[in-house]
Amino acid sequence: MAYPGIWANSYGQMYQGTPGNNNNYAQTSQYPPSAQASQQAPISANGQAEYGAQYYATQGHYPNYHNNYYVSSTQPALTATSGSQVTYQLQEPPNEAIGEIKYTIDDTDRRRGGKKSKKRDIENGDNEIERVFIWDLDETIIIFHSLLTSSYAQRYGKDTNATLQLGLRMEELIFNLADNHLFFNDLEECDQVHCDDVAADDNGQDLANYNFQTDGFRTANAAGAICLGPGVRGGVDWMRKLAFRYRRIKELYDTFKDNIPELLSSPVGEAWRQLRTEIDQNTDNWCALALKALGLIHNRPGCVNIMVTTTQLVPAIAKCMLYELGPVFNIDNVYSATKIGKESCFERIIQRFGKNVTYVCVGDGREEEIAAKTHNVPFWPISTHNDLMALHQALELEYL
Repeated sequence: MAYPGIWANSYGQMYQGTPGNNNNYAQTSQYPPSAQASQQAPISANGQAEYGAQYYATQGHYPNYHNNYYVSSTQPALTATSGSQVTYQLQEPPNEAIGEIKYTIDDTDRRRGGKKSKKRDIENGDNEIERVFIWDLDETIIIFHSLLTSSYAQRYGKDTNATLQLGLRMEELIFNLADNHLFFNDLEECDQVHCDDVAADDNGQDLANYNFQTDGFRTANAAGAICLGPGVRGGVDWMRKLAFRYRRIKELYDTFKDNIPELLSSPVGEAWRQLRTEIDQNTDNWCALALKALGLIHNRPGCVNIMVTTTQLVPAIAKCMLYELGPVFNIDNVYSATKIGKESCFERIIQRFGKNVTYVCVGDGREEEIAAKTHNVPFWPISTHNDLMALHQALELEYL
């Protein structure tokens, strides 16, 4: 398929280089009154230039790109270290490129059998999904694994020890939340792809006064005889207790996804907030950039965000909570590919929403790219801050 090269090159190349500071972009929700900024804005890694203001000021140039948005470019990407000077330049497309438009999302719709009608019943509009965005998690929406491996620090000229410590502190918070509130000690060996995979075994019992510590589940699990994969049935009583745990996880997620400190103890909540601030500063607001794109999709009628991650389901849910992704990802839209792989997860998602829906995959890894190609799904690669900003721009202008 031509999609990766088309999208990454033609749109991503508008923002070449490594941003040293995205604070203005991440915090800006309105365009400036005018679009008179220069097409060149020198950006140093110490973030002295008004990067976000320059980014939004270029809005005045975008109508010129509408007709040849999907034309690819061969301009090489730029990289930078903390001591280098980078210039971001928006380039007008060559005149001869006009008319060479490749496939668009609407073309994909037609090849799949046509879009659903734009006429929706008002009351049920949010339930009539027309476009599904399938997201990877680590190094696409959040920066976590590359903090632990120091690859982010090496790529962007950051302090390797400082970023490593940030990663270790976040890792500790993730597993503390997973163990203390999300039953990970019970469920680590009984991982599921989706929270509802064992819902059929739930008898609907009121869990308000249920004691998970003394219900015998952990003792049975420790025996080692009933560690089950998705769809495999064991003892009825044990499966019911397993389903209770996933139901409680969903309840906790829905209750605290907008207010994590309320779930955490006071000292832990304060430490979490400080850590989030430090990670945002050291990653140049990577997660904030991703959240702007996610928010546009979440608030658009007929669109939905779906997450497919290779992290086990319970730690993935903990990540969503600690990185404040709950407002843009319902827990029903989180899938773990740890046991079945991303291609199988894609199959489940397509079965869930149907073949007449348009799908778009957003990720940084080869696995999701292959899964997208297998299912004829356009793939938007994420490898730099520029890719996230270009994605946000494409969504805002309704190219996607």
